[in-house]
Amino acid sequence: MPIIRLEMFEGRTTEQKREFVEVMTRETCRILTCKPEDVNIVIDEVARSRWATGGTLWSDKAPK
Repeated sequence: MPIIRLEMFEGRTTEQKREFVEVMTRETCRILTCKPEDVNIVIDEVARSRWATGGTLWSDKAPK
């Protein structure tokens, strides 16, 4: 039973997440030869104020 965990900043649309889980499930089944119902995907969305890189919160960085 593969479990795929994804951590990312919040803000993606439901459609983007839907496409991600569909593609990841399909490719996981293809590569690992398992059934789609055996694939679990957990998406943890994190606020930029709760994620830091290089000692700086992402919420403090200038948007790109």
